[in-house]
Amino acid sequence: MKQTFAAEAGPAIDSRTVLYGVIGDPIRHSKSPAMLGRAFRETGVNAVYLAFHVTADRLAAFAEGARAMGMGGFNVTIPHKTAIMAHLDMIDPTAEAAGAVNTVVRREDKLIGFNTDGPGYVRSLKEEAGVELAGRRIVVLGAGGAARGILHALAQEEPAHIAIVNRTAARAEALAQSLPADVPKAALGPDDLREACADADIVINTTSAGMSPNTDELPLGIDASWMKPGAVASDIVYNPMRTRFLEEAERAGCRTHGGLGMFIYQGAYAFEYWTGQAAPVAAMRETVIRALGQ
Repeated sequence: MKQTFAAEAGPAIDSRTVLYGVIGDPIRHSKSPAMLGRAFRETGVNAVYLAFHVTADRLAAFAEGARAMGMGGFNVTIPHKTAIMAHLDMIDPTAEAAGAVNTVVRREDKLIGFNTDGPGYVRSLKEEAGVELAGRRIVVLGAGGAARGILHALAQEEPAHIAIVNRTAARAEALAQSLPADVPKAALGPDDLREACADADIVINTTSAGMSPNTDELPLGIDASWMKPGAVASDIVYNPMRTRFLEEAERAGCRTHGGLGMFIYQGAYAFEYWTGQAAPVAAMRETVIRALGQ
C-alpha cells in the first residue's frame, strides 16, 4: 500500500501564487524545495518554492530578476552567502556582523538579507545535544559562509574560548577579528588542530567535508581520537545524517550532533520571516527525513 502524508495537496497555483526559492552552485542536491514546499502546503500559504542553479557571474542578474518577478524571497547557499550581500538593499545587523546572508526577504521593491544559519544551529545544538554553551571551549572547523553565521551566534552564548581552524590562516584570522572583542578566540591552521581538540568541549564541522557523495572525507583531516571522551562532535552536514566524522567520534566516546536540526530550523526561521506565521517544524522534519530516504 502506498504511504500518504498529510497536507500534500495545498492551494492550487494561480495568479496570486508567490514564488520563493534557493540559489546555489551546485544546488540539485538541496532538500529545501521539499521542506519549504511542505511548509507552505501545511499552512495553506499560496506559494511555491524552487531550486535555482545560479553561478557567481549571474548573481547580480538573479537579484534583479527576483525584484522584477516579485519573488517573496529566497534562500542562499554555498558559495553565495557573502557575495549576495553586495546585491541587497538592506542587511539585518546580525547578518551584517556575521558577513553572511542565507535568507532574503523582498519587502515592496527592497531585498533585505538575514542570517538564520546561526540561530538555527544554536537552537538545534542546545535542544538536540542538550548542551549549555556558556563557559565551553569550542573548536570550529572552516571559515566559510556557514561558519560566519554560526560563530556570531555562538559568540552570544558566552563561551570560554572559540578556536577557528581553517586551511587558509588569513581567512580564519579575518573571521576571528570579526567576532566581538570580549570573546576569547584564536585563529589556527590544520597543524594546530590536534592540540585544539584535546581541550575542546565541542568540535563543530562547518565545512562541506563528508557531504554526499564524498562521504569518506573528513574535515581538515581530523582524527576523532584527538577529542576527549564526552566532548560533543557536531556536524552541519545533513546528507548523510551520520557523517564519517560523527561515526568515528562516537566510537571514540564522544557525544554526537548532526546537521539535520540546523537545516530545519534555519528554514523555519526563513519561513517565519517570509510569512509572519509559525513554521510547521514537525512536518518539515518529517519531509526532510523522507526526502533523504533515512
